[in-house]
Amino acid sequence: MPREIDERKKRKALRKLRKAADLAARGEGPALSDWEKEFLEEVEERIETYGSAFADPEKGSLEDPMSALQTQKLREIDKKARGKGGGFKQRKPLGAKKKPAYTPRVRQIDDDIEAEAPPPPPKQERPPLGVIRGSDLADTRPDANEPEPPEPKARPAFRVIKGGKDDA
Repeated sequence: MPREIDERKKRKALRKLRKAADLAARGEGPALSDWEKEFLEEVEERIETYGSAFADPEKGSLEDPMSALQTQKLREIDKKARGKGGGFKQRKPLGAKKKPAYTPRVRQIDDDIEAEAPPPPPKQERPPLGVIRGSDLADTRPDANEPEPPEPKARPAFRVIKGGKDDA
């Protein structure tokens, strides 16, 4: 079902498609790939048949004969055909910085895994189990020999000094 597209826009899109194909055929730039040639032919055929080369309204303005991506690819093919572009290049964002070279840590297959493993921790012996009397506990406390901390001192008393700001 053809969509109502302005005739001038259709002619302009067809002219751009045919011009890019003609430039590529002249051989001024590198030769187009099979995919690029097929793209130009199919888009031209769809525009002539349906008036538009796309149907999804999310992919571009419904008043245009080509979607936004199709228009972008046509520009790239046109640049390539003219010999101005070095192919399809993507620009880096403005804030992109060059990352330092990253070398992944890789385990060598020849390495012996068991030789690298750390030795197991020494076994801790448990104290023997037995009955402990309460009288024995008082002497075995680790802090039993330390003196008790002194009691905290009383808070200092509040004193008013004469000759301050409020005294007249």
